[in-house]
Amino acid sequence: MTRGARVILGLSGGVDSAVAAARLLKDGYRVEGLFMKNWEEDDEPGYCAAEADLAMAREVANVLGIPLHKANYSAEYWDRVFTHFLSEYRAGRTPNPDILCNREVKFPALLDHARRLGASHVASGHYADARHEADGSRLLRAADDGKDQTYFLCRLTQEQLQPALFPLGPLQKTEVRRLALEMGLPNHARKDSTGICFIGERRFRDFLARYLHAPEGDICTPEGRVIGRHRGLMFYTLGQRQGLGIGGVEGAGESPWYVVAKDPDRNRLIAAQQSDHPLLLSGSLVTEAPHWIRQPPAAGESLQARIRHRQTLQPVRIAASGPGALTVRFVTPQRAVTPGQSIVFYRDRECLGGAVIAAGDTETGAVLPV
Repeated sequence: MTRGARVILGLSGGVDSAVAAARLLKDGYRVEGLFMKNWEEDDEPGYCAAEADLAMAREVANVLGIPLHKANYSAEYWDRVFTHFLSEYRAGRTPNPDILCNREVKFPALLDHARRLGASHVASGHYADARHEADGSRLLRAADDGKDQTYFLCRLTQEQLQPALFPLGPLQKTEVRRLALEMGLPNHARKDSTGICFIGERRFRDFLARYLHAPEGDICTPEGRVIGRHRGLMFYTLGQRQGLGIGGVEGAGESPWYVVAKDPDRNRLIAAQQSDHPLLLSGSLVTEAPHWIRQPPAAGESLQARIRHRQTLQPVRIAASGPGALTVRFVTPQRAVTPGQSIVFYRDRECLGGAVIAAGDTETGAVLPV
């Protein structure tokens, strides 16, 4: 990467992208910020996240002395991410929109503005790293394993990755906060954002209910005994303990209840008093078509993988499973393998790519009672 080059950086108003911009400036790059609005505000009381984020991004840009561009990608987000998000919930699956957002909205937006403005590089405040070599660009895990975000970047293409810079790759989060304070950045103590990509922190159940009908149904034990009522299958995740509203079941002990399966055909939620119930454990899974960032791994190669962000990497072996699918076998059975979520593959520190989970072996092999 040539220092002195022009870079378009996604400036969100958060501390991570602010420090990323400052580090690029220190290294001699000519940095310009891009604030992306990806969701039209609604009438939810007290919710104006985009407005507050933009105001903070402007303050950061003023302190750093860089231009700030603004663009509205709400239509693209709706068409390329949110409609898929809703269709997955309708199908009884649990999607991860952040992965799709990076590939379909955020990085295409950065690249589009870079080309129009004559910039050669794009950058973001993700905790990740990249190595650009003659045979392609590699995506690498960040130094801070607890903050590493390669899970959410697993579907980037070579076109998107080759011009990308990730200035926070070598840093720990504590160091990012310290640098922000030392540089006098106005958001040095600002809370990290959480929630759905570009939708933010909302009451998820209320938000989803605006778009999807969620019929109530029975909560049953694996043996078929009705023990309660659920408010809609889409509002529950495998392994969930809180918010089930189950209590005082005759003949059952006082141990907590866990969601161990969903039965969408009969609109039933299956719960048991074991956090490691057999229905929650999968020794293997089947995926949809995988995406490889650079090239597919060798057949039978031992790799590592995670089925959720921040999970400790697990040893796996993968094999083809019909056209455009994989079978993944774990050395240790995994808890709460969730269709619609993604499994992401690694070779040491390199993120190789990922695939959407179609089913765990409990999904394909378990027979629920009538």
